[in-house]
Amino acid sequence: GGEYYTPRPLIRTIVKVVNPKIGDRIYDGAVGSAGFLVEAFDYLSANREELSPEEWEKLQKKTFYGKEKKSLAYIIATMNMILHGIEAPNITHTNTLAENLSDIEEKDRFDIILANPPFGGKERAEVQQNFPIKTGETASLFLQHFIKILRAG
Repeated sequence: GGEYYTPRPLIRTIVKVVNPKIGDRIYDGAVGSAGFLVEAFDYLSANREELSPEEWEKLQKKTFYGKEKKSLAYIIATMNMILHGIEAPNITHTNTLAENLSDIEEKDRFDIILANPPFGGKERAEVQQNFPIKTGETASLFLQHFIKILRAG
C-alpha cells in the first residue's frame, strides 16, 4: 500500500501543463524514483544552448528538491537524477510527514510541487500530531504538507 510509480507519459504531460521556468524551486516530498524532478529537468534543459552559465548553475543546484522515506527509493532517485544530468541532487532521506508543519518558514517554501503522494499508506499517531487535520491516510497528510510548503502565488 502506498507505493506506486507514476507513468512517464503522465509525468511529462503534468510538467508541460505546469510549465516551470528557470528560477522556480521545484519540490517532490514523496520523490520515489525522482520521475517528476527528472522530467522537469529535461523540460527546462531542452534548449540548454540557450541557457546562460548562471541559469545552468541555478538549474543544477537550486531548482530541484525532494524527500524520500524508503531507502531503496532514495538511492534510485539519487542515481536517476545523476544519470539524467543533475550533478548534485538535493534529495533528503527522511520521512517528510514526520516534520512538524509549524517549523516550515518562508525560506523553506517552493514555487512548484510536482508529486504523486502515496495513497493508501498509513502513518502512526505521533506523526499525525504534526498536522492540523489528524488522519492516518498518507495522501491527506501529504496534501496538508504540500499546501503549507507551497510559496504564496
